[in-house]
Amino acid sequence: MSDVSRRDTLKVIAGATVTATTVAAAASGCAKPSPGQQPTAARVNAMASNATTKTSDRDEVVLSVAPLGFPWKTLDPFLFCVHHDDRYPAGNETLGPAVSLAGRNLGQDFEGKDGWRMYHGEIVPGFPQHPHRGFETVTVVRRGLLDHSDSMGATARYGGGDVQWLTAGKGIQHAEMFPLLNRHDENPLELFQIWLNLPAANKMVDPYFAMFWDQTVPKRKTRDSSGNHTEITVVAGSFDEMTPPAPPPNSWASRADAQVGIWTVKMESGARFTLPAAPPGTNRSLYFFGGSGLAVNGRAIPPKHQVQLRADVETVLDAGGRDRSDETEILILQGRPINERVAQYGPFVMNTQDEIRQAFADYQKTQFGGWPWDRPDPVHSREQGRFARLLDGRLDRPA
Repeated sequence: MSDVSRRDTLKVIAGATVTATTVAAAASGCAKPSPGQQPTAARVNAMASNATTKTSDRDEVVLSVAPLGFPWKTLDPFLFCVHHDDRYPAGNETLGPAVSLAGRNLGQDFEGKDGWRMYHGEIVPGFPQHPHRGFETVTVVRRGLLDHSDSMGATARYGGGDVQWLTAGKGIQHAEMFPLLNRHDENPLELFQIWLNLPAANKMVDPYFAMFWDQTVPKRKTRDSSGNHTEITVVAGSFDEMTPPAPPPNSWASRADAQVGIWTVKMESGARFTLPAAPPGTNRSLYFFGGSGLAVNGRAIPPKHQVQLRADVETVLDAGGRDRSDETEILILQGRPINERVAQYGPFVMNTQDEIRQAFADYQKTQFGGWPWDRPDPVHSREQGRFARLLDGRLDRPA
């Protein structure tokens, strides 16, 4: 479901009255869609033009190939993944863009004019106050900074490789704003936001959020037999004896048998890297979002495409960029499916339509704890460094 339609959902939520019929009809409209020879860069790029979406006996590890959309399609236990990559200009005194906003559809600015978007922000780019229930958000900020504030009183500024893992549980409101701190140069921002479902038994747990500071997120650079490098970053799930900080206690990812993995892979042109097999029954998706060349078990994948992989066999990746500066970048999402019914209406993800109606009623009655901040789009001062004030009041900072 797009962020624009989520905005429309929030307008409905904000209304004084939401009938059961309205919720059911709207929810139905938001249903979730459901080793070969190492190639040279030229060969990978030539093969990409002939890539198909059909599975053959030779490359049975590749189950399907599809263009990346907005948001990216995901497999159970994931609900949603979006890649924000904005080249923001210099910032002004209010930490917004120091350029004219004329011609932008403020409040729903998703067009990418001049290489950046205000999203739902009208002063500072980002996503002002909005609710969630029944799932988790995993936010990986690769470049730039994000200011978090929520209805429990927790707040943070993080970025540059930091990860926030938020269990919405029975309900929370939060704001995610992108402050532009640099007055004299561009303010690039790149992040992934990934929605991970909660099983029915955990949908109504208390909210929880954890910060994984960049230096605690495992990274390893490997070298293949030709001397080319691949770097893997492990946000969730162990990989080659690398284990990231523990996910929240009620997360599906906290179960060892859930096989949840969130990994980013960066490959030099010509590099080869092998993804190990996962247990049978695991879903695995590969998102080729950066660079110009990639082959999966000898099959060329066009740039900006998603690949559904058979997870229980090894997968050989070959990067085929034009030159050393043309790195291949990949996101891997994997996990054992929860295999429960999903009822979703925008920011609420439950198991039945009755539970969605109850989520609306509860939000209108309680506001999921209210909003303790003096504006819907709070940001911290320009001078504030990275920090997190957690739900229990503890102050956490990177080492």
